[in-house]
Amino acid sequence: MADWRNPPKLFIPGPVKVDADVLQQLARPTLGHRLKEYSQLHEETVGMLKKMFFTEQHVFLSTSSASGIWEASIRNCVAPGETVLATCCGEFSDKWAEVARSCGANVDTLKVEWGQPVLPDAIDKALASGKYSAVTLIYNETSTGLMNPLYEVSEMMKAKYPDVLVFVDAVSAMVSLPVHFDKLGWDVGFASVQKGFALPPGFAVALVSNRAIEKAKKVPNRGYYFDFVQWAKAAEKQQTLVTPSIPHIMGIHYQAQKFLKEGMENVWARHKAMADFVRGWARQKFALFCDEKYASNTVTAIKNTRGIVVADVIKAVQKKHNVVFGNGYGKLKEVTFRIAHMGDITLAELKDLVGWIEDEIK
Repeated sequence: MADWRNPPKLFIPGPVKVDADVLQQLARPTLGHRLKEYSQLHEETVGMLKKMFFTEQHVFLSTSSASGIWEASIRNCVAPGETVLATCCGEFSDKWAEVARSCGANVDTLKVEWGQPVLPDAIDKALASGKYSAVTLIYNETSTGLMNPLYEVSEMMKAKYPDVLVFVDAVSAMVSLPVHFDKLGWDVGFASVQKGFALPPGFAVALVSNRAIEKAKKVPNRGYYFDFVQWAKAAEKQQTLVTPSIPHIMGIHYQAQKFLKEGMENVWARHKAMADFVRGWARQKFALFCDEKYASNTVTAIKNTRGIVVADVIKAVQKKHNVVFGNGYGKLKEVTFRIAHMGDITLAELKDLVGWIEDEIK
C-alpha cells in the first residue's frame, strides 16, 4: 500500500531523489521577502547561477514549474502576427507547441519521429523561409531519453539567423549538461529544479537575454505573473516580482555552492559516467531506444526488447527495496522504461538499481 510518509527513492526522470542534507536547507527560518536578508540570499544565489551557466545576462527565480516559462517565453517575446517554429521530437516538445498556440501565437511545427534528434540542417531549411521570429528547442527530451545537438544548432543559428529568438527547454539538462548561455546566443533557457538541481518540485530557474527583455517591452498583453519586464525591474532590487518560495531558493543556494565547488566540468563528467554505465547495462540486457550518438546523459530510455511487463517489475522492485524507476512516457509506456541518472543520484545507487531489476527479470 502506498504511504506518502515513507516514499520510495526516486529514479524516475523527475522528481529525482533529494538527499537529507538538501532537505534540511528547506527547513531554515523563513525570511521576509522584501527585507535585506532576502535580498542578500537572492543576490548570492543569482550570482552563483550566473557562474554555473556562464552568463552575464538575466537569471530569474520563478515560483512555478518550468511549464510556466514555456508560456512566459511566448507571451513576452512573440508579438501579435509573428510566427514561431516549434521543433518537436517527443511529448514535451509537442506540449510546448500546444502551449504556444494557446497563448495566441502562430505556430508551425518541425516534427521528427520520437527517438530521433532535430538536426541543424532541418532547422536551417525551415528558417530559410524567413517567416519565423522565434524557435523553440528542447535540449534534452525526457520522454525519449534523447539529447538534441543544441551546440551545433546554436552555432548555425548565430551564423545564419541572428535575428531569430531562441527559446530552449533545458528542464532535464540544466546543471547536468553544459549550458554556456551567452556563448550559445539563447534568449530564454530554463529548467525546473526537481531534476538536475535535485530539489523538490515547484520552482524554476530562467535565463533570459537582454534582447529578450527589450523585445518584451514592445509586446502587448504580457500578463502579470510571468512578465519579464517586471521581473527585471524587481531583480534590480535583488527581489522577485511576487512572493517567492524562499525555501526553494535556500535549496538552490546550497546546491549551487556544492556544484561550483565540484566544478561544472566535473559535474558534467559525473553525469556522463553514470549515463555510460546505464547505457552499457541497457545494451547488454535490452537495447537503447534512441541512437546512442544522441542518448541523454541524464535519463536513459531503454527499449523493452524482452517483452517484460514493466509496471509489474516497477512494483516488485518498489515492494522489495522501496525504490522506483520510470515506465515509458505516453505512447512509449511498456514499449520502453526509463532510468534517471541526474542530480545527486550516484553510480553506486544505479548499480544497486539495475541489479534489483535483473533479479525480477531472470
